[in-house]
Amino acid sequence: MTKQEAKKRIAKLRQVINKHNYKYHVLDKPEINDAAFDSLKHELFNLEEKYPDLITPDSPTQRVSGKALDKFEKVKHKKRMLSLEDIFYEEEFEAWQERIQKLVPSVKLKYFAELKIDGFAVSLIYKNGIFARGATRGDSQTGEDITQNLKTINSIPLSIKTKEKEVEIRGEVYMTKKAFEEVNEEREKQNLPLYANPRNTAAGSIRQLDPKIAASRKLDFLAYDIVTDLGQKTHGQEHEMLRDLGFRTSHEEKCNSLKQILEFREKIKRIRKKLSYQIDGLVIKVNDNEIFEKLGTVGKAPRGAIAFKFPAKEVTTVIEDIVIQVGRTGALTPVAHLKPVRLSGVLITRATLHNEDEIKRLDVKIGDTVIIQRAGDVIPDVVKVVKDLRNGKEKKFKMPVSCPACGGKVIRPEGEVVYRCANTDCGLIRRKEIIHFVSKKAFNIDGLGPQIVNKLMDEGLINDQADLFSLLKGDLIPLENFGEKSAENLIKSINESKEIPLDRFIYALGIRHVGEETAIALSQYFGSLDKLMKAGQDTLAGIEDVGQIVAQSIIKWFNRKRNKELIDSLIKNRVKIKSVKAFERKLEGISFVLTGELDSYTREEAKTRIRQLGGEVPNSVSKKTNYVIAGKNPGSKYEKAKKLGVKIINEKELLKIL
Repeated sequence: MTKQEAKKRIAKLRQVINKHNYKYHVLDKPEINDAAFDSLKHELFNLEEKYPDLITPDSPTQRVSGKALDKFEKVKHKKRMLSLEDIFYEEEFEAWQERIQKLVPSVKLKYFAELKIDGFAVSLIYKNGIFARGATRGDSQTGEDITQNLKTINSIPLSIKTKEKEVEIRGEVYMTKKAFEEVNEEREKQNLPLYANPRNTAAGSIRQLDPKIAASRKLDFLAYDIVTDLGQKTHGQEHEMLRDLGFRTSHEEKCNSLKQILEFREKIKRIRKKLSYQIDGLVIKVNDNEIFEKLGTVGKAPRGAIAFKFPAKEVTTVIEDIVIQVGRTGALTPVAHLKPVRLSGVLITRATLHNEDEIKRLDVKIGDTVIIQRAGDVIPDVVKVVKDLRNGKEKKFKMPVSCPACGGKVIRPEGEVVYRCANTDCGLIRRKEIIHFVSKKAFNIDGLGPQIVNKLMDEGLINDQADLFSLLKGDLIPLENFGEKSAENLIKSINESKEIPLDRFIYALGIRHVGEETAIALSQYFGSLDKLMKAGQDTLAGIEDVGQIVAQSIIKWFNRKRNKELIDSLIKNRVKIKSVKAFERKLEGISFVLTGELDSYTREEAKTRIRQLGGEVPNSVSKKTNYVIAGKNPGSKYEKAKKLGVKIINEKELLKIL
């Protein structure tokens, strides 16, 4: 066979292999048996080995390729990979629907329901139709590059038919029940510990540094979202497009009412056990993409979508004691200590009782037999007391009047359900503040965990966060389990952490209600700590991810004398906060719709830049649109803009605005 003949044969083999791969792994309708399929792949492999210059990235032979990695590279998402708020009951759905309806009062909301796969969210990037990069969700803004591992999943096409330069698809990597059983059977033969569940096994498999290990786990993929604007007006249309592109999607239903959603939910509950994969509920999303975008986000979740989960599995056990846990914000949380019991494969010894109102609602006592449920991976809840099993020896629980950690006064602020320690110098609160301050997402001081923090405080070497930066090697060497080398390493870690980005510094302060996402939003808006500290209530409340309650919490924190002194001490101890260039909000209230290809930005980069400057980027053109940006080969949006009289600008004019 000449090289030219081999080239033609290779092209034909790839076409046939991809066709049968799609039939088997996406449609679940194989046309040839495994032996014949393997024979075709073997022939292709031999030809490519003979002519390696004919190998392309989308060849079926490249699914398991490449050497094992030393580590995963970080990847910045062009659009945040948001997670969903969970609900479990009909009344919670009604409350969510009521909240979002207030934001779009003139709109009749319609929904799209699909299965919530119990898997691992990933992003896939296709460049000129070829699978170029895959990444984990990470912290929603930055994930890890797991391209080689994703290539091993047969239900992820290595190429798609598209005219777009770049297309981003999102979906769920999961392990079928059958594949999970096979993996555990193999581990049992090797006398290895068995895996707990398919979800965790899939997540662990996709993060293996050696792609051959990921390939051996027989992972699968379901797509649920197209991030790139391909002209889709509804989420339902996105699913149709995904199938046209060669992806598998889950069971789905368009629903115009809660009644229809509940009917679909019941239908899925009936067939749940027959599904080849595990699910833990439904995803309900506002079907109209323009309305969905208009609803915006709150924290890490979009307002226009919800995870409507099935009620968690439940077991009974006995409450042996109720103990108060003091958090870093001073919140006193009653925690039930339980007679150990297994739930969803995990040994449970504690469950949260949330607050005094919840204890009264449940009428729970020490010694009660209770039903507990575990929703997701969080600490379990007590959901009901089995009162028929009471024997009269049960004891009532009362919230303490003084803090169990410091003896300080306990208060219940007006309008809140949580009791708090009023002593801002409470030793336990301070310990937890310092532990939060040095944690990975804050100052990330390597080697400084809770035990070392407690030891440093017990020895009187530190009293607050700033004291960490005045520690010397000689202070540490006399301590138990500290030698010269370990003392030297810890001091080095502390010194290396002195320079910190503004968003991580804000997060490290431990301001109530201010998590990672809010810290990033504040950092980008103000650019410096000084501007943030001087900001007023209205300014803060108007920032995305903030609002009135969080704004009040921020102002209260910076107004407290002890906190002002802490920041002064940190700066005196040479902590350097790296300011960022604050985004000017000069496009506030102006909306832009993009159509066609741009040279200077990808479409997603342009959208991100507009949003950073305060502008809005809806998916479709309406009379309210201020500008339509027309790139090369504009689509139907261009014609609609002309019809509606919306101002059309080119890329050069957009660059001037930006």
